[in-house]
Amino acid sequence: MKQISFFIFILLMVFSVSSFAQKKKHKIVFQFTNAQDTMQQKAFTNQLKNITTHWPDAQIEVVAYNHGIEYLMTSKSKHIEAIRELKSKGVRFVACENTMKQRKITKEDLIPEAETVPAGIAEIVEKQEKGWSYIKGGF
Repeated sequence: MKQISFFIFILLMVFSVSSFAQKKKHKIVFQFTNAQDTMQQKAFTNQLKNITTHWPDAQIEVVAYNHGIEYLMTSKSKHIEAIRELKSKGVRFVACENTMKQRKITKEDLIPEAETVPAGIAEIVEKQEKGWSYIKGGF
């Protein structure tokens, strides 16, 4: 009887663990720092499309700073429509206010889908401290 109870206990544990693993909510923060190169913008946009297709329920945030901020600028982004589509799927796009100050970029220069955070690097660190996975976007 003890062996049967132990076997049932093990089976329940296995099903519980596999059930938990399947329900994991992925949280991913992307760093994007080089949008001057339009190939970088294209590659990064494709990466975002691929991950939202693979994990449609994932929480995703893109943190753009340095030259990556151009990805979120109305006058320089080559993928505004794709960004709109990704935003509609729940992807959050944020621009670093420190970069904006240094480069004299205003909120009006950004696409409407972009939000801002005081410090891009700090945003990434805080997300990682909360268990988010970190990915450097582009190539």
